[in-house]
Amino acid sequence: MLALRKIHKGQSKRDKVKSRRVIPVTQVLPALDFLFRWAIQRPATRYNNTTTMTSEVIVDVQKNDISIALLEDKKLVEFQKEGRTEQYSVGNIYLARIKKIMPGLNACFVNVGHEKDAFLHYLDLGVRYKQYEHFLSLYAGTDRQVTPIHKLAKQPATEKDGKIQNTVNNGDEVLVQIVKEPISTKGPRLTCEITFAGRFLVLIPFSDKVNVSTKIKSGAERARLKQLVTKLKPKGFGVIIRTVAEDKREQELKQEIEILTQRWNDVVSRIKHRKTEDKVTLVYEETSRTVGLLRDLFNPSFEAIHVNERNVYEEVKDYVRMIAPECQNVVKFYEGKVPIFDNFNVTKQIKTSLGRIVTYHHGAYMYIEHTEAMHVVDINSGNRSRSAEGQEVNALEVNLASADELARQLRLRDMGGIIVVDFIDMAQPESRQALYERMVENMKKDRAKHNILPLSKFGLMQITRQRVRPVMDIKVEETCPSCGGTGVIKASILFIDILEGKIRMMAKEMGIKRFSLHVHPFVDAYIKRGFFSIARRWKLHYSMGISIIPNQSLPFLGYQFYNAKGEEIDMREEHENI
Repeated sequence: MLALRKIHKGQSKRDKVKSRRVIPVTQVLPALDFLFRWAIQRPATRYNNTTTMTSEVIVDVQKNDISIALLEDKKLVEFQKEGRTEQYSVGNIYLARIKKIMPGLNACFVNVGHEKDAFLHYLDLGVRYKQYEHFLSLYAGTDRQVTPIHKLAKQPATEKDGKIQNTVNNGDEVLVQIVKEPISTKGPRLTCEITFAGRFLVLIPFSDKVNVSTKIKSGAERARLKQLVTKLKPKGFGVIIRTVAEDKREQELKQEIEILTQRWNDVVSRIKHRKTEDKVTLVYEETSRTVGLLRDLFNPSFEAIHVNERNVYEEVKDYVRMIAPECQNVVKFYEGKVPIFDNFNVTKQIKTSLGRIVTYHHGAYMYIEHTEAMHVVDINSGNRSRSAEGQEVNALEVNLASADELARQLRLRDMGGIIVVDFIDMAQPESRQALYERMVENMKKDRAKHNILPLSKFGLMQITRQRVRPVMDIKVEETCPSCGGTGVIKASILFIDILEGKIRMMAKEMGIKRFSLHVHPFVDAYIKRGFFSIARRWKLHYSMGISIIPNQSLPFLGYQFYNAKGEEIDMREEHENI
């Protein structure tokens, strides 16, 4: 560097320029070599010093649905999509009535307002069922002053080996909580063990026990938390201390206990004021899906929570401000013109990760099939280059990479129930053990309860995973917007002319001067190519208020018009709506 800048004093400006031009190459090379080594080594050093995984949540709020994506180090690991009219009902508490008793199943069906009656097994009545029954008999639909629950008369525990027909009757009122969403032809699954889940704690009415998560390994910390919560909790309530409560201060735990206790008080108030003629009364509704997901996932490593709708943004910000005031600035309102999922590369990851075939490692791929009884995964090496060390090493490499991707797929699709994985055959016991250990390690990040068995003699791995809601099934294939699947379309060269005709109609005939046109990124690049581009010509001829936005979720010849308020303007012709 010094050689490049060296200029002798006393030289004229012209001499200085000349002296720069005649510096020998041999003097410049050492400086360039130093710069090159510094440039390639510095990023590596910075990367090696960064050991904390960062997480981002992207919330895409649309007119008809809400999508939530969790990114870990920019990689999509969890995805949820729900209609705006649909409700996430796990955690909801109902005052409902028993509709039908099934002695053969030792269970009953309960009407909770869903299309299918909910299922309640005898074992899910819980040991405190008679206590709740006594509570309802005293206060349901009355104006009586509520006695603190620890002062109520103690009722005998439910027998473990009892019969449903000897415990409940048709038409009985029961306080139930949904623990599993309706799946396929089955209704919701219920429990009478009522709980209120918070970020650090789970509150259990009519109990006195304080339990600590087994994932907290430190004996001293377990003892501290148990002693602290025992002092803070109200009488007549039990508490489960969650893993994230480790090292938390007394004030944080006290604040959450007060919030959860207030939720129980709200339930009691709704039970008292419910109308006698109502068959079903929703006495507690779980928080919104966005907040519910954040409650379970939120941690200080969150880099950002991006939301593209103002009301949901305020709701999320209020929740984060309540549970972690120091982190409220991570909630950010997205105001970009490009769709939020496109901006954070979520759309592309959805399309590459949620199909029937998933490619993941140098040409290797897996087939994922969903059936009513189980999920089946088949691992294939594909056209990847073979290892010079032999088939055993090649199979192990593919299987280990597939274990990494499979653990991500289970979280991403929320696959539950029985999963059977057909790995590539390996002859060595050491290789089988290495694959099993890799899968166990990868699944440690999974919050759902799961169990993994070692490979069978047929090379199959069996996994069971807690199923709470239907498996995520996103269609990544695109139907041709021009032919509707018939296989015959107009010449694609005319597509730009078709768009211009619709723009002319909107600007000249409909009088809409400000609107945006969403098109596939390839079409966007073509329209904006060059200085006097097609997009610029449209603005000059029709309206300067036209915005062209690339949208990765659209098919190649797809398009959408939006007005200034973000509402879609349907400009499709009849044959395009096939």
